[in-house]
Amino acid sequence: MIRSIPGIHHVTAISGPPQINVDFFTGVLDQRLVKKTVNFDDPGTYHLYYGNQSGAPGTILTFFPFVDAGPGRMGAGMASGYAYAVPVGKFDGWMERLAERAIDFDGPFERFGARVITLRDPDGAAVELVETLRRSDDSLDGFHSVTLWERDIAPTQRLMTDIFGYVEAGHETVDGVERLRLQAPGDARGTVVDLMRSDQVSIGRQGAGTIHHIAFRAEDDAVQLEWQAALADAGHNVTPVIDRQYFNAIYFREPGGVLFEIATDPPGFAVDEAPEKLGTSLQLPAKYEPIRDRIERVLPHLKVAS
Repeated sequence: MIRSIPGIHHVTAISGPPQINVDFFTGVLDQRLVKKTVNFDDPGTYHLYYGNQSGAPGTILTFFPFVDAGPGRMGAGMASGYAYAVPVGKFDGWMERLAERAIDFDGPFERFGARVITLRDPDGAAVELVETLRRSDDSLDGFHSVTLWERDIAPTQRLMTDIFGYVEAGHETVDGVERLRLQAPGDARGTVVDLMRSDQVSIGRQGAGTIHHIAFRAEDDAVQLEWQAALADAGHNVTPVIDRQYFNAIYFREPGGVLFEIATDPPGFAVDEAPEKLGTSLQLPAKYEPIRDRIERVLPHLKVAS
């Protein structure tokens, strides 16, 4: 294919109780709750979407918040982290802001020539903030990167370069952690994927504080079908197109075991709410509207800090 993947569409993770998750991402990280809906496979559980004010692709972090979720554990074959892009001139301000609020963070340290700090969400998952040269009025400008923990970097590297059109942008080993940086062409948000190989022995387990999957962008339905065909031709077991209401999705596992999704940019999050009302009311797919009352009785009330 001549096309390249533009970058990350969204990241989906698992958390514990939803209210503290909302408090952290809207309060501490200044993200907008752009969609409050349910897990389409389990309507008794929320599916929460955070992003910038418009809910643009490349800014969206979503959570399945399970009240009784046990803790997860990172390991090889999992997406082990995501990083937000800090616009130019705002990195020191973030450190001051976190310190004033007595929120612990590690760093700053340097990775591929950029300053990085790491803080923890309520479930202990690492949230990285990376200093960039991007200009934005937002305090965070969507995603900078995701990190995939691989037993063997090479097969995933071939997928990312030969099919997705990424190029190598750096390689370093620090304290026994090898990182190969791959980057999509263009200036979209979330163009960076780091492939990490660590000497640490850890058996991964899905649970609170872990990433469920990484979604990459397709500009529209036709482009998504091209990716579906290209992946199938390369021997990947890719799903049929699935309607997720705000985008269409296809899924497959990359060679190292991480669940990948390719999601369409349209129709977007304003399909069922006005842009100024995003995230203010519970939105349900049509199949669950007949049981809305039952769902609303089960789901805990959420308060979003103003």
